[in-house]
Amino acid sequence: MKTLVTGLASAALLMAGSLAVQASETTMRISLQLPLKSHLGQNLLAFKEEVEATSNGDISVEIYDSAQLYKDKEVPQAVGSGAIEAGVASLTRYVGDIPMVDIFYQPFLFDTEEKVRKAVAPGSPVRGPIDEAVKETGSTILWWQAYGGAVMLSNGGPIATPADMEGKKVRVFGKTLGDFTEAAGGAPTIISGSEQYLAYQRGTVDIGMTGVSGVQSRSLWEVMDTITVTNHADIEFVVVTNTDWWNGLPAEHREIISAAAVNAENAVRDEMASIEASAYAMAEENGMAIYTPTEEELAAWKQASQPVYEIFLGKTGDAGKAMLDAAQQF
Repeated sequence: MKTLVTGLASAALLMAGSLAVQASETTMRISLQLPLKSHLGQNLLAFKEEVEATSNGDISVEIYDSAQLYKDKEVPQAVGSGAIEAGVASLTRYVGDIPMVDIFYQPFLFDTEEKVRKAVAPGSPVRGPIDEAVKETGSTILWWQAYGGAVMLSNGGPIATPADMEGKKVRVFGKTLGDFTEAAGGAPTIISGSEQYLAYQRGTVDIGMTGVSGVQSRSLWEVMDTITVTNHADIEFVVVTNTDWWNGLPAEHREIISAAAVNAENAVRDEMASIEASAYAMAEENGMAIYTPTEEELAAWKQASQPVYEIFLGKTGDAGKAMLDAAQQF
């Protein structure tokens, strides 16, 4: 009898251990440089809730926000190497390996929501080649996250024309935005999103480039007093996962994650206009001036930025030209 009881107890322990393993069969850690309260953070939370509910807890999603694990610029290597299962990165962070990602930072190319939606549609002549090229870095794109148009931040007045940028130090978050800054006579400095508040506070730079939603999530009205609504680039983030980890998942887990990724992408894209409107309203409530350049002022920006297109074509060759031609038809 004693032997029987011992055997039953051992079996129960084994079964409990097996159930514990099943409960955390797949763990997906995601690195995010923005605060969880940002719209990208909220987008990840919605994804987490759907995945965990649909999988009945078989998939656990852990979000590490505010660059707890990796800064934005570190995410592509961390995910590609398998140091973490997934991460969120600004698309331009892949420009070193894939120069054509900066099609989205060609000045004023995607200046309407209609053009942006055509460019980011799955399989489009703009997005399709980028999705495929990212796979060569050891990562797979799960979904794209809209971040809105690029604006300029300053103190003491707007940056209405290139003349207002001349000789100024400018925070940028990608090489092509640096080219744009130089074409306008400014001096670019690449600064991570999580570090820009301090850069403005300390006077490291005079002007900042970011998305208006970032002004709200990072309370940038505490260190800058004016937004110039140039919308000179379309800011896109991507949620990437390590390809080996992804391919090693059970098929049913990939299906659950993929379905949730589609829903997450559509949700943030559809909400972008209201997110930006809310961010502008919050910025004004906190004392920021909002300046929209005139048509003449925008024309001056466009004329000054033409060399950026030549630099892009020089780096991307025929593939970049085909992508640019397609984009200009939207």
